[in-house]
Amino acid sequence: MFTGIIKSVGNVKQVTNLDGGKEITIVADFADKLDIDQSICINGVCHTVTGCDNVSFTVQSVEETLRKTNIGDLEKESLVNLERSLRLDQLLDGHIVQGHVDATGTVTDIKKEGTDWLFTIEYPQEHSGLIVGRGSISIDGISLTVANEQENSFRVAIIPYTYEHTNLCTKKVGDTVNLEFDILGKYVLKYLENRES
Repeated sequence: MFTGIIKSVGNVKQVTNLDGGKEITIVADFADKLDIDQSICINGVCHTVTGCDNVSFTVQSVEETLRKTNIGDLEKESLVNLERSLRLDQLLDGHIVQGHVDATGTVTDIKKEGTDWLFTIEYPQEHSGLIVGRGSISIDGISLTVANEQENSFRVAIIPYTYEHTNLCTKKVGDTVNLEFDILGKYVLKYLENRES
């Protein structure tokens, strides 16, 4: 479990093709604090550390993950948002993020407004019931608030600190981002669907 508060941006050192997946090595400033089998969130996707040293760690992504997220787009020198697992003694500063991507979205517009950046994200229509104005959403693992919603897109406002300390500063129109909708909203929607059936 994670909070969506990005603690570090990692740099992909190597991507190796496996039979039905990929092995990814990432340089991170906290690599020396990791252990094998620990969970780590990479661009909003929960992975298991399979190897580590003082400067980098390695994970493996299966074909299903590569198909349903933007992890398959990673290449050498890609910047990735990183978050270690939530500890029980840690403040929940963002919102509950599981690291289970629900869908990918496409960046359709980026505008600078004063000191902020406005990102418009288009997403699959079938998830429209999970987007709520002023509600929480995870974009590439970042806990953000929906500023406004449209038919199958939404906008988020990015403060300068978040823009500069995540991989959002590298995004451009047409890029794919990982989306995880608020887990509480998903439970409520499921409950209502079961009541109606």
